[in-house]
Amino acid sequence: MLKRTLKDLPGILDPDVLVGFETADDAGVYRIDENQAIVQTTDFFPPIVDDPFVYGQIAAANALSDIYAMGGVPKFALSIVGFPVGKLDEKMLRQIVFGGANMMREAEVSVIGGHSLKDTNIKFGYVVTGLAHPNRIYLNRGLCPGDALILTKPIGTGIITTAIKHGKCPDKVSQEATKWMLTLNRAAVACFESCEVHAVTDVTGYGLLGHAFEMAVASGVCLEIEAAKVPLMQGVKKLANDGLLPGGIESNKKYLGEAVEWGGTQACLQKILLDPQTSGGLLFGLPSKQVPQLLEVLGSAQVFAKCIGLVENRSTHYISIQ
Repeated sequence: MLKRTLKDLPGILDPDVLVGFETADDAGVYRIDENQAIVQTTDFFPPIVDDPFVYGQIAAANALSDIYAMGGVPKFALSIVGFPVGKLDEKMLRQIVFGGANMMREAEVSVIGGHSLKDTNIKFGYVVTGLAHPNRIYLNRGLCPGDALILTKPIGTGIITTAIKHGKCPDKVSQEATKWMLTLNRAAVACFESCEVHAVTDVTGYGLLGHAFEMAVASGVCLEIEAAKVPLMQGVKKLANDGLLPGGIESNKKYLGEAVEWGGTQACLQKILLDPQTSGGLLFGLPSKQVPQLLEVLGSAQVFAKCIGLVENRSTHYISIQ
């Protein structure tokens, strides 16, 4: 939602702002000197799983993802907490905060403070600050016709967490989705040095197609996505067919407008491709000839990755589903 609002703000004049809000990148980047830049992001949201400790972990992994997507190394974080004091046991808050701290420690990030407020509902997340070389920042623009598109996690967390909220999600399905949401994107980015990655974004609230759309617009190209190749989380098709759909699907559909050529894509799969993700994978493009080499490197690092499509010259649409 904020991305749609920010686009109408006055432009940024400071020449040391290397990345602002203009192309909906994952984080802002500010140059300190010729060898160092600050990468900063913020993200927070209500509980999406029942376990407060795991919720805290997921919130941390989700916030860290924006830094990794820009090619940054996260260094420290500030927590953001909203909690209904007096209505819920504060032991729950302690578990949430400890879960987040646990994940930050895994990522070798220091939590150095934060801000809390009394709220009607629980909200938790972080402002994360990282460092990067000004000349080695990954942007969501720069895709070229002929590039291949790679995705590093299956999709479906929005539908699955909606099912969890309604008590209708099988344990195996929720456990697998949780495992993916707790997986940091750090290892995937570390593999990018072995090839020529042209553009990167992490797949979160705007869903796979929403973030693909932003990449296509920023790069002036069309992304041709093969629906059958998009990896889906276990059980998500059944849950979608059962109507366990988050409201974000319709919001994302409106955001895309007429940008997508759906072809013969089934309605159920359309919804999954629009499903808002939490702590999703990275979507990136690189020259097609380099795909075998990168997939081998990613596999050696035990990073999941699938090639889901190609970049083409744009004609009438920004995204074409095959």
